[in-house]
Amino acid sequence: MLTLNSQLSTANVPQFETMCSYVDATLEEFLAWNCGQGVSIAGPFSHYDNSEFWAYADYKYLARVFEDNTEVLQNVIWSDFGFPGRNGRESSLWIGSVGANTPCHLDSYGCNLVFQVQGRKRWHLFPPEDTTFLYPTRIPYEESSVFSKVNVVNPDLKHFPQFLKAQRHVVTLYPGQVLFVPRHWWHYVESIDPITVSINSWIELEEDHQARVEEAITRMLVCALKAAEDPTNTKAWLNPTEVVGTSHEINCQYLNGAISAYLEHSKVVETLTPTELKINGEHRVEAPLKKRKLDVYTRTKEKMSPHHKLATGAEKPEEKILFGLDLIPVLPSLQNESSERGIAESDIKDIVTESGRHVGKLNCAEEQPVINKAEIPLADNIVSDSTTCPSISTDDLLDCLVNPEVIHLVAQLLLQKRTCNF
Repeated sequence: MLTLNSQLSTANVPQFETMCSYVDATLEEFLAWNCGQGVSIAGPFSHYDNSEFWAYADYKYLARVFEDNTEVLQNVIWSDFGFPGRNGRESSLWIGSVGANTPCHLDSYGCNLVFQVQGRKRWHLFPPEDTTFLYPTRIPYEESSVFSKVNVVNPDLKHFPQFLKAQRHVVTLYPGQVLFVPRHWWHYVESIDPITVSINSWIELEEDHQARVEEAITRMLVCALKAAEDPTNTKAWLNPTEVVGTSHEINCQYLNGAISAYLEHSKVVETLTPTELKINGEHRVEAPLKKRKLDVYTRTKEKMSPHHKLATGAEKPEEKILFGLDLIPVLPSLQNESSERGIAESDIKDIVTESGRHVGKLNCAEEQPVINKAEIPLADNIVSDSTTCPSISTDDLLDCLVNPEVIHLVAQLLLQKRTCNF
């Protein structure tokens, strides 16, 4: 299945998946359509002019794509980045045409390694501390994805003025290069060549145990309020690829399961010594992978966190530092020195040449500084006159209830309550 959307739109709103069309097509049909070889060859794309639409085959898990040829999975090797044994079985395939993009979002679970196979992709990245400036929302709802209301390449600053304070990091990823996206970094990704092919792998982290509890709370609140608002129209707020049931009973079971898994993991961790905790891969607990586009029953082994602070002062590093020698950091860009479209090709060549290393590296661009968070004024009185006060929608309420900071606090309170009851 491929996602289709207009690439000529100049709207300053993000192009969410709920706004897209979907077609089932073969790779041959996609390539024929993308090359403009005619309606008869393009088949399911016959109603879509490739000069007006982009197409994206995203989140295609390699284990499913190559289920009849599993030897291919061994050719995807992540061991150079500190994950021996991790291969295509834990990886996803992305194939897109020029203009294909994912709206700006952060992933609730893990960190991310992305390998560019063909064509170039431009990544716009923002650090976790800029979350307020990105105007987070859970509509459309998809487990593990917190979306931004801002179209970061064409922002509506009248409605989202705080976005000016966000630190944008821009990098153009070339074939043969690998990008490491740290936990909870916002990212908007766009294909800038006629055909782009990428492979990525989400790396499970220790923090994911509580993150799953937070996601279960979010899911329960979003489904309860949105289903009550319009029980017959889930398409308006549920991402098309989110296949998990939305009934309150199922969501209660999911929340209790996430809490139980967290507490069980905590018991296991308490029995391990600090040295044992640091041995990557030796002590792992069963936990679901990033749920996006996965069956609810798909599970994988949990790895310990691959990134941690470097030792300072008299402290000694007790293990080799992952993600250190083969990656170049992506720095924030200076607004007056770079365009919104990213860095020049010559910048990348210079970096690679000066480093003297092979191509699997990050490259940087420039942009802006962070400022403190804006305070939200509290109303002293409830105003009923709609002419003086705009009405509050269900989505407005949800933006407050499922704000990442609020959900984090609720999860901690729930876990404390459950622990005390044990």
